[in-house]
Amino acid sequence: MSDLEFFLFLVPPILAVLTILNLFKRKHKFQNLPPGDVGWPFLGETIGYLRPYSATTIGDFMQDHISRYGKIFKSNLFGEPTIVSADAGLNRYILQNEGRLFECNYPRSIGGILGKWSMLVQVGQMHRDMRMISLNFLSNARLRNQLISEVEKHTVLVLGSWKQDSVVCAQDEAKKFTFNFMAEHIMSLQPGNPETEKLKKEYITFMKGVVSAPLNFPGTAYRKALQSRSTILGFIERKMEERRKEMNRNENDLLGWVLKNSNLSKEQILDLLLSLLFAGHETSSVAIALSIFFLESCPAAVQQLTEEHLEISRAKKQSGETELNWDDYKKMEFTQCVINETLRLGNVVRFLHRKAVKDVRYKGYDIPCGWKVLPVISAAHLDPSLFDRPHDFDPWRWQNAEESPLGKGGSSGTSSTTKSSNNFMPFGGGPRLCAGSELAKLEMAIFIHYLVLNFHWKLAVPDQAFAYPYVDFPNALPITIQHRSSNKLNHRIPTPNSSY
Repeated sequence: MSDLEFFLFLVPPILAVLTILNLFKRKHKFQNLPPGDVGWPFLGETIGYLRPYSATTIGDFMQDHISRYGKIFKSNLFGEPTIVSADAGLNRYILQNEGRLFECNYPRSIGGILGKWSMLVQVGQMHRDMRMISLNFLSNARLRNQLISEVEKHTVLVLGSWKQDSVVCAQDEAKKFTFNFMAEHIMSLQPGNPETEKLKKEYITFMKGVVSAPLNFPGTAYRKALQSRSTILGFIERKMEERRKEMNRNENDLLGWVLKNSNLSKEQILDLLLSLLFAGHETSSVAIALSIFFLESCPAAVQQLTEEHLEISRAKKQSGETELNWDDYKKMEFTQCVINETLRLGNVVRFLHRKAVKDVRYKGYDIPCGWKVLPVISAAHLDPSLFDRPHDFDPWRWQNAEESPLGKGGSSGTSSTTKSSNNFMPFGGGPRLCAGSELAKLEMAIFIHYLVLNFHWKLAVPDQAFAYPYVDFPNALPITIQHRSSNKLNHRIPTPNSSY
């Protein structure tokens, strides 16, 4: 036997021994994995985890696992070994160590439908570059000087179409508002125009596929969404080519701004715009619908909101001004409490997808490199050790008051408010903190301003928000509306060629 043959003969057993030793070493190294159950092969516990439940709860799966294993446990979700965290401290630790110990790791199907260049799935320098583009375009100066008036215009357009004693589907109306705002904001598309309405229909089909099972077969929602994605990208690409030919490009929308101020490729721009249309439309509309739902059952909050916004409205009339400005927005202090409480209790974004890129030890538990990590934001927001009466809609918890007007005992206080704020993460955190968080809060505040000044509303039929895990109202939140007798909505912003 030659030396080469002898060497080749020894290689397999040597590799086998090394593999066994490595497995034994890793098993010994990670002897402190959190408790838990991996469930069925491949599927693991995914089906149970994604089973629909009331959006104001953490669901039976999380409740059962937390009671059995604690706030940090292991599972097998989305086809991968997973560490699930309902622990607010670990959630913060994960988000603050983005890019060092953890990185974004959404299922492949999400990247397949939003695009490989989507900001949602990008990591590293490309994500930082795209996020910086979004932050620059959504600068504080732009919010103050331009976007607040655009938000106001689209709010008035939607609410101005509501008829006395009619029933409207509040969730659909909120989606109409946010879609038309984002379509104009991104590509200067005017509401009611045929091309805008056509794009909206394609986008509805696209959205149904984003939140469906990733089954790429004829007739499935996922396949239809991929087809709509192609149609939408073709539309955006045509708009892009039109802009390139213009002598004086419009930089008031994101498309024009990106073409002039970035070095992104065509494919990167297409995926960026599509992902921002998705992020800016869906989450904000759900949050607005949730606020309408929660306020309907909290007349004390509606009364305090009405007083706050009447004061702003009276001051506007005395000054002779018509449009809301940034100073008016900053006066909406209780409104911000309502927004915070809506986001805390409703949890539009319930969990995030991350992966450990290094071996991590936290509170005595091992998180192995390569394992999926799920920080469950909603579990912290609904944790009774962090928030008093977490399942109650109590906006006053965000004030430094000793007692809530709901008459159920103290809910705030300075220390309690600070504690709540430290564990409040509706927009994520760390380097991937939502770039549109301030815009989303502005949209909610302006919508609430006109809603409470002009309407009374109540549920037309029973409905509630469910987590699928995306948040949705099964009946689209139908409400019966009545105009406030002394505050008819004033269409004071001209909207030529626009119709809802």
